[in-house]
Amino acid sequence: MPVPASPLSGAYARLTEAYPGLTVTELGPGEPAPRGGDWVRAASLAEDGPALAGFLAWDEAQVLRDYGQRARPDVVASFGLHRYAWPACLLITVPWFLHRRVPRLPVTQVSYDRTAGRMAVRAASFACLPDDPAAALPGAVVVPDEEALRDRVRAAVAEHLEPVLAGFGPRMRRRGRALWGMATDELVEGLWYIAHLLDEQDRAVRELELLLPGATRPYVGSAAFRTLTGPDGEPLPTRDRASCCMFYTLRPEDTCATCPRTCDTDRVAKLTATAAA
Repeated sequence: MPVPASPLSGAYARLTEAYPGLTVTELGPGEPAPRGGDWVRAASLAEDGPALAGFLAWDEAQVLRDYGQRARPDVVASFGLHRYAWPACLLITVPWFLHRRVPRLPVTQVSYDRTAGRMAVRAASFACLPDDPAAALPGAVVVPDEEALRDRVRAAVAEHLEPVLAGFGPRMRRRGRALWGMATDELVEGLWYIAHLLDEQDRAVRELELLLPGATRPYVGSAAFRTLTGPDGEPLPTRDRASCCMFYTLRPEDTCATCPRTCDTDRVAKLTATAAA
């Protein structure tokens, strides 16, 4: 008999269809997490030990290969955290955005192979709304309304990222608010990007503004979307990042359009050029 799809499989399949650079495998009951090769357990990244050192060695080598210079250790750690946290947030935000289901994924239940763009997960449970057909399934936690579900998103992302931030933090020279500012940016910009690929960017902006209206600790600030005006009067959506990715330390002239270091004039120029391309 065919094994029924999990309440999360449809969202993960659509994520991979839109963004082939990430494939998510759901582990069955008793199925061991993948080991060997380039697989790393998220819990190991939270320990600031050999696994994290090996993980960051990849980033250090990539910078040297692509830019012909060494990055500061804190910059390497910032790059490495971004490259983990961005897909890790999608594990939670994409099922919420597509199907109103929010998986709980502690670090002990996630493994990552970034060279192949693969993640393996085992959801401890998932939250959903009362009218969801999955509400009767094992592991379902039914919440009363959309705001309660948004609270589950915030809690699930925080539960997963908090130990990871603790592992990376000492290497990044960042603490507390600065680390959570970076986490806020990964949560927002990951879903914003995937929603663009799904042609649902406007809905994602509305949903993220409700998810992060401000004063939602430990996150920093709001979703921070705004619209600039292009040279021909066209709207140019952007947002204000709560953190800096540190790429300016390698290429000072090449900041991103949402960087807090980029003024609005330069943002308009960058966004206009991207639209033209």
